[in-house]
Amino acid sequence: MLRNKMSKIENVLNALADQTRLQLLNLIASRGHATATTLATIVPVSRQAVVKHLTVLKGAGLVASDRVGREVQYTVCPNQLSETAEWMTKLAADWDSRLEWIKCVAEDADESDLT
Repeated sequence: MLRNKMSKIENVLNALADQTRLQLLNLIASRGHATATTLATIVPVSRQAVVKHLTVLKGAGLVASDRVGREVQYTVCPNQLSETAEWMTKLAADWDSRLEWIKCVAEDADESDLT
């Protein structure tokens, strides 16, 4: 289960590591939904490249698609983002406690050097 969760988080981070995909996700979020054709008029890549980027975002669970007539509408799926943000928060808290421990050890060492 943990391996599966980490794999999903890795997929999210890999998907968001690309500037174009991040821009597409932000555009979809701000509009509520968008088609690949609409997005291709905004970003500096071809419609085919937009579709490939949307496929990666969909594979990471960041967007969902729904056919409406001849077009496919994409919407943001916040669940994967929430899970990734939760993991990042836990990771940051763990590092904060480690750094606090290191600080305490260093302060104790400084105090013992003074005596």
